[in-house]
Amino acid sequence: QVQLVESGGGFVQAGGSLRLSCAATGRTFSNYHMGWFRQAPGKAREFVGAINWSGSRREYTDSVKGRFTISRTNAKNTLYLQMNSLEHEDAAVYYCASTPCSVFTQDIKGYDYWGQGTQVTVSS
Repeated sequence: QVQLVESGGGFVQAGGSLRLSCAATGRTFSNYHMGWFRQAPGKAREFVGAINWSGSRREYTDSVKGRFTISRTNAKNTLYLQMNSLEHEDAAVYYCASTPCSVFTQDIKGYDYWGQGTQVTVSS
């Protein structure tokens, strides 16, 4: 079991940047692959990006490629999402999640533990 707590969300103008963090406690952080998901009002939760246990493998949904960067610092038990050139379509509640080290996937069903979410609001 792992506990995840997101932070770093807030209000930002279109074209601006935010860095989200996800602090993990519980089992050894490096035993898990990690992912970021987001959910806007009235929409399903969707995949944003994922990173494997060592940070050597990363995947992103097409809409954020080139703008978002997922990273992790295992020594600090922390996951990050650097978001640049934010667009109105990026506004959502962002969640971090973990999946066992035997699974690396973009599928929401593959993730076992979730944070509480952090709100990102993008204004003009």
